[in-house]
Amino acid sequence: MKRRKRIAIIPFCLILWMSTLLGTMPAKLHAGTRFVTIGSGDITGVYYPTGLIIAKMINDKREEYGVRAAVESTPGSVFNVNAVMAGYLEFGLVQSDKQYQAVKGLAEWAEKGPQEELRAVFSIHQESVCLVAAVDAGIDTMADLKGKMVNLGHPGAAQYLNAIDALESAGLNPDSDIIAQKVKAAEAPLLLQDKRIDAFFCTVGHPNEILKEAVSGSRKIRFIPITGQAIDKLIADRKYYTKTTVPVAEFYRDAQDAVNVETFGVMATLCTSAHVPDYIVYVITKELFDNFDYFKRQHPAYAGLTKEGMLEGLSAPLHPGALKYYREAGLMQ
Repeated sequence: MKRRKRIAIIPFCLILWMSTLLGTMPAKLHAGTRFVTIGSGDITGVYYPTGLIIAKMINDKREEYGVRAAVESTPGSVFNVNAVMAGYLEFGLVQSDKQYQAVKGLAEWAEKGPQEELRAVFSIHQESVCLVAAVDAGIDTMADLKGKMVNLGHPGAAQYLNAIDALESAGLNPDSDIIAQKVKAAEAPLLLQDKRIDAFFCTVGHPNEILKEAVSGSRKIRFIPITGQAIDKLIADRKYYTKTTVPVAEFYRDAQDAVNVETFGVMATLCTSAHVPDYIVYVITKELFDNFDYFKRQHPAYAGLTKEGMLEGLSAPLHPGALKYYREAGLMQ
């Protein structure tokens, strides 16, 4: 008897679990419902909440569109491009420099060659290349990094090459002029506070939890400007880069000298594959742009967005579904 009861309980628990799961799914999940996954980034950054916001906007109208979206936290841009190209993700949030390099077959795609089926949907927010240094490390300029322990980020993350570009523009060899560390950006604040590194780079939208953690520790930090003629040339040579600022005074007031600092940066973009149906890309684009003011209110990083600006920084060909909407809305001819 006991054995029979245990057997009976298992299906009941399974049914209860399934009913709970199905309760979160749309009321009209008919055969035509299409599921898509958006690759984002680390949960401490802006990519993850951006993915959640886009997914929520689509899921709120799932009965109208017949599309349901999910979000996956990922290592970031390089992973997202590769996963989209392999068909594991339908969409991915990607830094504009990585979009450019993937399309051209550069950097991480030098061996694979151009990712010819990568498609752009729209740009979102600006991301700053930030250099955070401990005050007691005696770092006031990029040149002061020589001989210091500096975290560049994980080599699989887009920010790693941003850090390399910054160092080389300052005349520093990443292999010999600094003691380079290569751990994830999310781990850098703790390393800095434990005095295991003197400074770290990260490429982020604002406000950002990594930077908030960095400025909240007992070891005081400052933001170092990344400027000069060499950086100006870098921006001129590589069109995916742009001048920007780190809004220290607004979001990171516990830093030493809490004033905004100049740097360079990239755009966060949404990419997809040529194989994703036009209809899916069209409804995602339409939902966001038709509810643009709502979208802007969802995160401080979106405060400066304009519809026109969201069509900048795109290197891959526009997906036909996105292009269809832009033409209908008068944003493109």
